[in-house]
Amino acid sequence: MGRTRQPNSRLGQLIRETGRPNEALARALCAVAASHNDPARPSRASVTQWVRQGVIPSGNIPQHLAQVLTTWLNRDITLSAMGFGDEQPDLRDWGLDTLKALAALGRIDVDVERRQLLRTLTYSLGTLSIPPDHWWEQMARTESRGITQRRAGQADVDAVRDVARLFSQLDQRRGGGHGRTAVAQYLLTDVGEFLQGTFSSDLIRRDMFSAASELAYLAGWTAFDNGEHPAAQHYYTVAVKLAAEADDPAMAGHILRAMAHQAVDLRKPHHAVRVAEASMAGDRYRLAGHRERSLLGVVHARTLASAGRTAEANAALLQAERDLSAASPGDDEPPRVFFFGEASLAHETASALRDLGDLEGAAKEFERSVATRKASTFTRTHAVTLGHLGLVKAGQHSIEEACTIWSQSLDAMQTVRSARTREVALQIRSALSPYRGRKVQHIDAVDRRAADYLAATI
Repeated sequence: MGRTRQPNSRLGQLIRETGRPNEALARALCAVAASHNDPARPSRASVTQWVRQGVIPSGNIPQHLAQVLTTWLNRDITLSAMGFGDEQPDLRDWGLDTLKALAALGRIDVDVERRQLLRTLTYSLGTLSIPPDHWWEQMARTESRGITQRRAGQADVDAVRDVARLFSQLDQRRGGGHGRTAVAQYLLTDVGEFLQGTFSSDLIRRDMFSAASELAYLAGWTAFDNGEHPAAQHYYTVAVKLAAEADDPAMAGHILRAMAHQAVDLRKPHHAVRVAEASMAGDRYRLAGHRERSLLGVVHARTLASAGRTAEANAALLQAERDLSAASPGDDEPPRVFFFGEASLAHETASALRDLGDLEGAAKEFERSVATRKASTFTRTHAVTLGHLGLVKAGQHSIEEACTIWSQSLDAMQTVRSARTREVALQIRSALSPYRGRKVQHIDAVDRRAADYLAATI
């Protein structure tokens, strides 16, 4: 991430000396911008205005500042680099023991008071640096710890997979805001004990680690969908480690694909491309079924589109179509891809085309997604797809048609708690802001409904 920088002791001193959070953050931002010779650094007045418009968490100025600067400067800014001394080890460090990292993460996340710590941590760009080949080989050779007396057999593996399937179905219908803590609790307690125990065979051990990887991925995915991005990263990292210990490349590719999806949503296109490419490297793509290959490929296409690599993105979209066309109902696909079919492929294709500036193509694909999705089973994504279709229509200056579509989107999201549906509601209100005060009944009704949804899901 560039040359090593020395800790900015003056920055830490500035924050400690100032009792007023807004002033502390404004002064600190300017100090860091100056110390890093950032050519885009704002004036103190503009930073102060930005701070006043934001939400500054009381008592967490250093952590919040680190998160802001990581996004602003597009590199990891840690507390130690800001002059706050030594930090606790980052649980996303690929070198940390898998089970110790899982246990520490679980203890934090299931404790209501301590969970706030995860919310103040930064989204780490360093986590998106994929480990080298020898790391994967070493992880696959890891043996059972045998710390506890609990012994797992095939029935236990099946039970963990059943729980993961149930929570995944709940997520699709209700969003990541429902059940996320329960997933983490089950992973920490029941599954955590299995992972530290003994197994009836080495095959069962690998299967249990693979099942735990899927559950950790789901904990990460629900956190991501709930807008808790640092927590999602922590779970994704643990999930990849568990998949590596299980020697399950296809599962690892599935998780890396989710990490790339998150990076796209957080507008880190070049990092997203790198992770998406890793998700498709070697056995991660080769050992995946046709449906999962298509999923990996279309997310790769989205990352390429977000990075402005048009020709490569279009080629990846065509390959994703071919991969899904090769799938058939009798394929031995893992249950984790139950959600991915024509509707999902169309949604992701539309998102890529939209990012490439092809609004006509995006509208067509979003419409195909809406027409082919079973809305009662995949309610969250259905609501998001409708919302994005409406935004495309608004971008084509068809505001009345957009409002009709947004009304359907708001209908669908009433039973959903998701940061992504909230983002759709925010985008609807933003798109309608030029029409406020004109007393256009249909437009005003949609605007009010979007505002009501946001108020109800705080």
